[in-house]
Amino acid sequence: MMLVPEVIAIFILNIIFAFFSLVAFVLAVRIFFKWDLNATTKLQYSLEKQSFLTATIIKYIFAIKLPLFLFFIFTLDKISNLLTGAMCAAGVVDATEYGTYLFILKIINIYLFGFWLVLHYLDIKSKELKYTKIKFGFFIIIFLLFLTEIIFEGIMFSAIDIDKMVSCCGTLYSSSATSYISNIFLIQTPILLSLFYGNFLLIIIFYYLRQKEFFSLANLFFIIISIISLISYFGTYIYELPTHHCPFCFLQKDYYYIGYFIYTLLFVGTFNGLTVGFIHDNTRIKKAYKLSLVFNLLFLLLVSSYPLIYYIKNGVWL
Repeated sequence: MMLVPEVIAIFILNIIFAFFSLVAFVLAVRIFFKWDLNATTKLQYSLEKQSFLTATIIKYIFAIKLPLFLFFIFTLDKISNLLTGAMCAAGVVDATEYGTYLFILKIINIYLFGFWLVLHYLDIKSKELKYTKIKFGFFIIIFLLFLTEIIFEGIMFSAIDIDKMVSCCGTLYSSSATSYISNIFLIQTPILLSLFYGNFLLIIIFYYLRQKEFFSLANLFFIIISIISLISYFGTYIYELPTHHCPFCFLQKDYYYIGYFIYTLLFVGTFNGLTVGFIHDNTRIKKAYKLSLVFNLLFLLLVSSYPLIYYIKNGVWL
């Protein structure tokens, strides 16, 4: 087990998270099964007060969880120096069989917590509190995934063996790798770029047609295609090295932490795009449409600027 200060801090925060999320879970179950806004009973009055308490707990968990995710990545980068063969967070993630699943689960949970906050915002705006049962029923699912994440995180850090050789990102993210990641390098660059820019074009088309379900679906695919494009193509121009495909290294100081900005733009853009598909508040929908389009466009322009600048400076493509 790795007991560096950053990992200990994560463990302590996870214990606190687990306690408060368990309290919120118990209250959410009670509210979900017994909520009746038309009732004038003492129980209903108690549930209404508990709903505010539960919502506050969930909001603060998300408020801390979002920066903690960035701290988690920072921790992986830092402890990579302790593992033989690791050059960045990629080596730590691959050091155990749980790392990749944990990382994916963390991203999913951030999106889910965000969706919960949107439901909560719509609920408190509604005089009928029509989303109360839905949002607390949704939290029951989130809690189970969140608890799984905490357990996986503890298992992952406990399973890391500092005496064991691990693979570096150059080995993991290459066409010669034997993992499923290597399959993305089978996609020809013209096809990949056509999918990337074509997907964004669909987002624009569905934006103007106000087809919110298709707009949301296009954003879902944009997450996947964007990450694949970053690994396979755009990342090589950030590093200015055709063989370097790591999606973690540009989070480091050597690249001015640009990765945090890139992923933030992608998250905000796609998150708002996905929320369009399940909300019915016209004001919120209009805002989500615009935020999604603007942030996805900024993401596209930023990653596209690297190959263009490289070509202008060198006169050739990688």
